[in-house]
Amino acid sequence: MNHTAFDYQRVQVSGNVELNVATTGSGTPVVLLHGFPQTHLMWRHVAADLAADHTVIMPDLRGYGDSDKPQDTGETYAKRTMAQDVVDVAKALGHDRFALAGHDRGALVAFRTALDHADHVTHLASLDVLPTLDMWDVMRGTSAAVGFHLFLMAQPPGLPEQLIGASPDAFFGHFLDAWGATPFSDEIKAEYLRASREAVTSIVADYRASATIDVEHDTADRNAGNRLTMPVTVLQQDWGAALGFDAKQLWDAWTRDLDHRTVPYGHFMAEEVPQEIAQMIRDLLKR
Repeated sequence: MNHTAFDYQRVQVSGNVELNVATTGSGTPVVLLHGFPQTHLMWRHVAADLAADHTVIMPDLRGYGDSDKPQDTGETYAKRTMAQDVVDVAKALGHDRFALAGHDRGALVAFRTALDHADHVTHLASLDVLPTLDMWDVMRGTSAAVGFHLFLMAQPPGLPEQLIGASPDAFFGHFLDAWGATPFSDEIKAEYLRASREAVTSIVADYRASATIDVEHDTADRNAGNRLTMPVTVLQQDWGAALGFDAKQLWDAWTRDLDHRTVPYGHFMAEEVPQEIAQMIRDLLKR
């Protein structure tokens, strides 16, 4: 499903992979990365706001939406690989430096992009996720049952794909229904389910990478003391109360210039309160 207000093109990145990229607006560039189980369409309202004075670039991540879904070789869905995709897309569209915002899985890609390519990323916004290492650290005990999908998709190839592929609408629909504060329209929910149904193998590969190669890369950065150097804004629901951690403290360890806000929104906040999210991005860009 294409959004009538967006321009679309196929952009080639490394490994002969082509991404479906939507753009709108004109001005300084802002790249927006979607989460699970969604596509670039999650940004449609935020993009309409930002397009007044920014070039807004919204790829479907590799393995998601209408982007290519290459077979996993171990590094195919590493966030490091997907981060290079982001830089490649921006460069193909004529932008060497850009602001970057990500939600959920897209925020993990954005985090890695900002660590690996600090010279390209001017500002970073992360919506409702913890850095990979911290996420695994806090997911423990019975409260971690809410993250059952993380553990399921971390399993070796075979079983997760078979289980999810047997009933994809029930699996992906569970998160679309459970994580939001307001229901999706029938049209948008149907589009997210269609896109996810066609991407079971690659979505599982993306999550499996977060339990394997992404942990290796993040651990190396943590051990080296590497931190994000650009201004960073993080918006998060208050999971800390339930899971027993201080989200701001965890993010502080990765950043030098952090604005961390605990917000009363649902997980799908870019669709629930797009004006607030667009304003957050505008505030970030002034720093």
